[in-house]
Amino acid sequence: MALAMINQWARAAIKGGVEPTAAWLVRRGVHPDAVTVFGTVASTASALWLIPTGHLLAASIVVAVFALLDVLDGAMARARGVTSPFGGVLDSVGDRLVDGAVFAGITWWAFTQDRPLLAGLALACLITGQLISYIKARAEAAGLRADGGLVERAERLILGLAGVGLTEVGVPYALDVALWLLTIGSVITVGQRIVAVWHSAREQYGAATGVTDHADPSENIGRPENADHPESSEGTA
Repeated sequence: MALAMINQWARAAIKGGVEPTAAWLVRRGVHPDAVTVFGTVASTASALWLIPTGHLLAASIVVAVFALLDVLDGAMARARGVTSPFGGVLDSVGDRLVDGAVFAGITWWAFTQDRPLLAGLALACLITGQLISYIKARAEAAGLRADGGLVERAERLILGLAGVGLTEVGVPYALDVALWLLTIGSVITVGQRIVAVWHSAREQYGAATGVTDHADPSENIGRPENADHPESSEGTA
């Protein structure tokens, strides 16, 4: 709940400045995809250079600033009044790349500081973050729902970058606490999304067949109608 409130507060805080900026850029012919690519490249390069080299405070500020372009390109698309499927895919690819770069950078830095547990937590955040996004993408491709969860992308970046920056200014265990929270929250989110997919599959199966009992739809979806009566197909080959 607290993480969701952080996400909502952050979005509300920047929305007032993003919308006018987006409209201004659109009027000057800047394409949202160009902003997406620039933000992705700048964020990725900053994370992989500044974090491993120990410039933690600079990394948290620079990556956060460039990550805001992810909000800006969406506002620009709305200002243009044109939705682009390619733009949506490009934006998602950029998000995954930046997420991976941030936590890969933290993993690298932790190893250079001889802190294997911290490196393991950062690696766990990287893997579960990618998995959370994949579950949703794969579910939507199958026509199912997998929304929500305790930790989504905004929470990962806010907590991860806050932990990175506070570590350099001397706050003890700031990054440790952030990565533990993210690891536990991300594992819970993976479970939440799998459960959401399962419920969505049950609803879809029930709507298609009229079955409302508690049978597991995964055991039946995709089977031929006569799969439970193999004798009916004998001699038909």
